[in-house]
Amino acid sequence: MTTVLACRREAQLALRLAESDTADLDAQTLLAHVLGVDRAFLFAHADDRLTETQAAAFRSALERRAAGEPIAYITGRKGFYDLDLLVSPAALIPRPETELLLEEALRLSEERPAISVADIGTGSGALAVTFARQRPAATVFATEICGEALAIARGNAQRSGVTMNAFQGDLAAPLIERGIRVDLLMANLPYIAADELDALAVSRFEPRLALDGGPDGLLLIRRLLSQTPAVCHAGAWILLEIGAGQGEAVARLVKGRLDVDCDILKDYAGLDRIARIRLP
Repeated sequence: MTTVLACRREAQLALRLAESDTADLDAQTLLAHVLGVDRAFLFAHADDRLTETQAAAFRSALERRAAGEPIAYITGRKGFYDLDLLVSPAALIPRPETELLLEEALRLSEERPAISVADIGTGSGALAVTFARQRPAATVFATEICGEALAIARGNAQRSGVTMNAFQGDLAAPLIERGIRVDLLMANLPYIAADELDALAVSRFEPRLALDGGPDGLLLIRRLLSQTPAVCHAGAWILLEIGAGQGEAVARLVKGRLDVDCDILKDYAGLDRIARIRLP
């Protein structure tokens, strides 16, 4: 057996050798996860000994992290806005940038809390579940082509105590088939160009289906824009997460497909991040 302190130091050294920029935090997070405690416990109980089972589980988790696997997939959890979400390798790990889209959706719905909303390509359900939590009077729909990812989203809705109407299918097709129209459409679709994917670390562990945006990164966005007249009410808002530097191309695409202008909202780093569109 070994102590909490010894495990922490072992993990810190291993992760520094693996060139992790967050070695200390990762070591604490993994150990707290294996022990089922919070990180503060590790400092108050530094001399506590791990059982052989706990030590083995910790070393397995440490090996996975040292190999580059995201912490969220190892722990099965990821914080998003004010929620602790379930995650799995079937769905993209929620990013802080996507919280900007959520915040804009909440701002647009301040005066209409009973709004109808769709989250297209919901993944783990981060946008749909968090919006439903913040706007309990809203009617929230979510679509996802991957059944395993949709199961995670439904699990997050249940854990968060919210009602979400979730359908499996391609983009907005499940809603169109059911004659459903919404006042606000949100989507964080794949927007990385296919030929750039293999060079990015994110492609090692996260699902390609959630990353591959086709030849120019805009394939899914282009297809969704073509569907919006059939799924959105007149005057509806559309919020799309986009890649840094894609703002101009997306604005042209929106103008060509919908004959409306769109605003490109920047993230905290000053990069293109959200396309905001108002239908006539």
